[in-house]
Amino acid sequence: VQLQASGGGLVQAGGSLRLSCAASKTFSINRMGWYRQVPGKERELVAVPISGSITNYASSVKGRFTISRDNAKNTLYLQMNSLKPEDTAVYYCNNEARRRLGIWGQGTLVTVSS
Repeated sequence: VQLQASGGGLVQAGGSLRLSCAASKTFSINRMGWYRQVPGKERELVAVPISGSITNYASSVKGRFTISRDNAKNTLYLQMNSLKPEDTAVYYCNNEARRRLGIWGQGTLVTVSS
């Protein structure tokens, strides 16, 4: 497994989910972020690290989503709270290099019902 996102599912509006991204040892999760894609639309940034502990969050998720890491497990997380129907999408984890090359791993579907 190189990059495998998991933890998606069906949740009611206002609920929470935590996504996980298990990365192979060849990947550093410190520079890895989260993206999402709605069918028929372009993939968009959700949260990516800028430097140190600073993370750039999409304005639509700021204050509701939080990125975290477990370096011992080489796993990236995305805690999503106060979910909205417009958060429905397939979520992916990736680093900048792979993103620029158009290389994506398996995503996880999040469906938020109203």
